[in-house]
Amino acid sequence: MSEVAVSLEPERGTGEIPVVRSGLDPVADFTAFAQANTPALYRIAYLLSGDEHRAKDLVQLALERTFKAWKKVGDGDPFAYARRVLATARIDTWRRTRREVLTDDPVLGLRERSAPGSDTGLADRDRLVRALLALSVKQRRVVVLRYLLDRSEADTAAELGISTGTVKSTASRALERLRTLVVPGAEGSGS
Repeated sequence: MSEVAVSLEPERGTGEIPVVRSGLDPVADFTAFAQANTPALYRIAYLLSGDEHRAKDLVQLALERTFKAWKKVGDGDPFAYARRVLATARIDTWRRTRREVLTDDPVLGLRERSAPGSDTGLADRDRLVRALLALSVKQRRVVVLRYLLDRSEADTAAELGISTGTVKSTASRALERLRTLVVPGAEGSGS
């Protein structure tokens, strides 16, 4: 965060040692953090929610809560704090609504709505995002944290508030489901 310089001579008449701050003030420090990390937070939020507008709302909420707690988290790892806020805010949203309404079946629309063959990387990415949307919310959260953010099983379990065994079984089922959605004919491959 900011550097602090302390004068060892007491201020005249008060007996207190003045503290002089050099560097960034907390607001500027948070602003620099937000500018540097908003794109990464948005990617995480999009993968957790599957919706551009919800992702933007989640990032805004994460930045707001991180700013409110900046005195506690500014010297530590504010990105981890913001990421945790994203996960818990998404869980809260899911609990509040209890049901997501999908406008179309992502499984049926995979081939129809893919990008043209010239952009195979983009088409693969689009197919993967659509397959992620076909997973349950719990499976999607585990896959995003475990594989896309490269968290250990213990870290994923701690972040989601579930047991390590639940992370393992949920990840296994989610990966099997992704294989069937992304790779045609992978139902019985079992790698």
